[in-house]
Amino acid sequence: MRFVICYSLALGAIALAGIAPADAAQGASAGTHSFVQSGHGFLLDGKPYQVISGEMHYVRIPREYWRDRLRKAKAMGLNTITTYAFWNVHEPKPGVYDFSGQHDIAAFIRAAQAEGLNVILRPGPYVCAEWELGGYPAWLLKDRKLVLRSRDPDYTAAVDRWMMRLGKEVKPLMLANGGPIVAVQLENEYGAFGDDKQYLKDLEATYRRAGLADGVLLTSNQPQDLAKGSLPGIPATVNFGSGNAQKAVTALEAFRPDGLRMVGEYWAGWFDKWGEEHHETDGRKEAEELRFLLKRGYSVSLYMVHGGTTFGWMNGADSHTGTDYHPDTTSYDYDAPIDEAGNPRYKYGLIAAAIADATGKQVAPVPAATKARTFAVSPIRRSASLWNNLPEPVRAERPMTFEELGQNYGYVLYRTALTRGPAATLKLAGMHSYAQVYIDQKLIGTLDRRLGQESIKLPARTAPATLDILVENTGRVNYSHAIRTEQTGLTGGATLDGAAATDWRMYRLPMDDVSTMKLTDAPCTAPCFYEAEMTVDTPVDSWIDMRGLHKGQFWMGDHNLGRFWSIGPVHTLYAPAPWMHAGINRLRFFDLQGDGSERLTTVDAPIYGAVTNIRDAQ
Repeated sequence: MRFVICYSLALGAIALAGIAPADAAQGASAGTHSFVQSGHGFLLDGKPYQVISGEMHYVRIPREYWRDRLRKAKAMGLNTITTYAFWNVHEPKPGVYDFSGQHDIAAFIRAAQAEGLNVILRPGPYVCAEWELGGYPAWLLKDRKLVLRSRDPDYTAAVDRWMMRLGKEVKPLMLANGGPIVAVQLENEYGAFGDDKQYLKDLEATYRRAGLADGVLLTSNQPQDLAKGSLPGIPATVNFGSGNAQKAVTALEAFRPDGLRMVGEYWAGWFDKWGEEHHETDGRKEAEELRFLLKRGYSVSLYMVHGGTTFGWMNGADSHTGTDYHPDTTSYDYDAPIDEAGNPRYKYGLIAAAIADATGKQVAPVPAATKARTFAVSPIRRSASLWNNLPEPVRAERPMTFEELGQNYGYVLYRTALTRGPAATLKLAGMHSYAQVYIDQKLIGTLDRRLGQESIKLPARTAPATLDILVENTGRVNYSHAIRTEQTGLTGGATLDGAAATDWRMYRLPMDDVSTMKLTDAPCTAPCFYEAEMTVDTPVDSWIDMRGLHKGQFWMGDHNLGRFWSIGPVHTLYAPAPWMHAGINRLRFFDLQGDGSERLTTVDAPIYGAVTNIRDAQ
């Protein structure tokens, strides 16, 4: 089986073929070159070419650091970078697109090319990636009849529109047009989800209409899912983690004896979830398996070479049964060879040595670490109560979901009136995903989807009262069929002793701009917004120590750094230097459980810890 693409060879691809950058322009204009998949491998200009790739995501890295991370990946011995395209970042509202700043996927791909790296693009639309709803825009869930990852006409119409728009950004960067994109992955581990071959064929046709299939197409699945997630005529790759190399290659070679030998994802680490232990993996074993794969002739992509940070609200969550729920942390360090702040960790050198040994190339020096330091932070003096900063409500007979309210992320406050009466059980069926329950602004308790909590006992009332339920979207599930029912908020209504609670006012709190909060020096009753000042002489990377806070969201200037939660295992937030300025930098945070004891400091390295009892750690 042979797949051929011809293109005017661009600077990055020529550099990878061994042509000096100074000769690149002349070479590009002198003729055409070929990149083909043939038999077990690839050919570049008719010569064997082994893809040695690593995954990093443009949205998880400050734009100012893209080139730094790419250089470090190349210095480790990589010749290719793999990335997803994140639909929900680029189309936050139907028909409204954002390819600016850190979301400029085309600029990231051009940066890779400028650093002499080829690119494998994974357009999805489903990407998994421990990313909110697996990359799907939350507004797709407004219509509960729409079925994600299916041939539902409403779903495919939205996908087609998105792919056409994405094509405008990246088609000029395909190999056929002189760009660095050597291959495009069709869907993403579809075999773990379904086996509708027509769905994959239709998506392939959409890719072709959008100009996303001018080169080599690939599928990517775990060993047990190869048959379900692959298509005849499209090379298959296999995904797996440390300790499973022999089993995985045996499965791929049995599935396609004469086909491509490539690992689409070799998991060189793992991700963290709130309330669970921090993950570290065996770099020596990973280096040994990578050496084994490369010497066997396999092309490989490391997932991740650099994880970065899931800034803002965009973390995903695991759910394997549909009822369990495990939200991911803001840190996406992944124990990758290049750590969250862009520094090579010990396994970087081990993997670089394995690549050099397998390819016969010289090991490059390990790049120097990025500087990090601490900064002075003022005491927290100014605050603002959420109760004093509520917007105009939306009124409805029943509780509406975030999606029905036109809100993707953040919080919604649900409010209704209670009559006097005895103690009663409040049930919030399908509450997604964390709620604090108040009567007359006094906290009664919390409900946490992680712990399967949907009910709480309300005390007796001797007079009419106000019931408030503050619901946080702590991250929609990004894996399994649960993505189809990931509406957020009070998705199943609310009952008191079995009777439906009605007549609701809902306050939308997306917290897109917290600079408008009315802060004062007066004591604050939680939940509260707080402000402190960080004094910076020269911007340098740092870490915000969150151990003095409880649960909420954090901003440095205009940048949403992400979530904090005292249950760990991550107790710091990455504060990148490009997002600081010399002088006073404003730090603001929203703490659901602020009690006046809050304190902020900075540290020069991340802090991790294990949780021994998540029920006691709330």
